[in-house]
Amino acid sequence: MKKKASNRKAGSSSDEASRLIDERIRELGDWRGEMLAQIRSIVKEADPEVVEEWKWRGVPVWSHAGILCTGETYKKAVKMTFAKGASLEDPAGLFNASLEGNTRRAIDLHEGDEINVEALKELIRAAVALNTGGAT
Repeated sequence: MKKKASNRKAGSSSDEASRLIDERIRELGDWRGEMLAQIRSIVKEADPEVVEEWKWRGVPVWSHAGILCTGETYKKAVKMTFAKGASLEDPAGLFNASLEGNTRRAIDLHEGDEINVEALKELIRAAVALNTGGAT
């Protein structure tokens, strides 16, 4: 019997993590998989040097000099959590969840939601700049 990706531990390589994320997208087989694939594509376009990881019993993580964001999937939402989101400017108002904390901020995406691709890329680039000490 084949184990689901969510039950596997992360490998030490980004290639293994990328394979597990591919598998998660396929396993979901619905709008959540499509949304996760779109998020992943946007993250990679915004930061071609991003490293994919697989943490916490099956959470896709994108890192560059530290965690940028995660892509968690729930029954009714795909949650993109930015590790240092409270420190990021969000002029487009993308953050709509985890707003009360001092560190993280999240974007909850639901079936049928459209992603503001350019604004999300800017947010990702700002997260990279924050992690690396560079300017946006």
